[in-house]
Amino acid sequence: MTAQNHETATPSAQGALPGQERYVAPIEETPLKEVDSVDESQPARSMWSEAWRTLRRNPLFIVSAVLIVLVLLVAIFPSLFTKGNPNYCDLENSLNPSSPGHPFGYDLQGCDVYTRTIYGTRASLSVGVLTTILVVIIGGLIGAVAGYFGGWVDAVLSRITDIFYAIPLLLGAIVVLQMFRTSTSIWKVVFVLALFGWVSVARITRSSVMEAKNLEFNTASEALGLSRGRNLFKHVIPNSLAPVIVVATTSLGTYIVSEATLSFLGIGLPTTVVSWGGDISAAQNLLRVAPTVLFWPSLALAITVLAFIMMGDAVRDALDPKSRSL
Repeated sequence: MTAQNHETATPSAQGALPGQERYVAPIEETPLKEVDSVDESQPARSMWSEAWRTLRRNPLFIVSAVLIVLVLLVAIFPSLFTKGNPNYCDLENSLNPSSPGHPFGYDLQGCDVYTRTIYGTRASLSVGVLTTILVVIIGGLIGAVAGYFGGWVDAVLSRITDIFYAIPLLLGAIVVLQMFRTSTSIWKVVFVLALFGWVSVARITRSSVMEAKNLEFNTASEALGLSRGRNLFKHVIPNSLAPVIVVATTSLGTYIVSEATLSFLGIGLPTTVVSWGGDISAAQNLLRVAPTVLFWPSLALAITVLAFIMMGDAVRDALDPKSRSL
């Protein structure tokens, strides 16, 4: 053993048997110290501020955010984009091509396709947003209670979740909506989609809460005398929202597609409500004669769903670095 090795041996290695010595490398031979150092001059960032910092640099987020803002403007203020009436139809204009002021042409009934596409944004987006809110509330509460309290509460709620999980979303919605065909309310579609759509959020929330309730802040709050119920809503749920937000953002596009599918089958929104699904259903027989009548509402639907899916991917990458796409 050389003298240099004797100098770098740790105190616990003194007098050890041959082969059991431990050595510590000199400080000058550890260049990683500059990489591992922490800049204490910078303020500490929370998970949400760090996620926002990542999102601002993600081109996928910027593109999807611009598209979503545009869709929201069209849904809230459709009169800014068209002055026409979506329910005004003139059979003399049936299947006429595009003309000044009517860039998308006319459908079979002589209605302006551009105006109906603009006004159809509101109904389709409303169903997606309202369904997502209900799904997050119902699934989040059930998953949080099951994951936090455990025991027989978790067993009962998990079995109920498994029962609904075995029912396909569209199939269950079709069966239930057949019972309310006479209803003309948009809420029937929202409630039915939420009835079968909360399962995924509940499962994600349960696993996230089970992980969060074993962290130090939860133990400290309970030791300070905070009740389990208040601790669940004040500490555990706020620290479990990241995966729920990701699932909700991605699922919103799914619910828009589901509404369009149900309206296409004739059991979704009533015919008096202008929606993309209803217009796609009415134009399905015109694919060979006038494909543009089917193309424009389908394109609006595809762009909206794609925007929310891209937003979900960007939020997932920001909140869960382990799942970032390379």
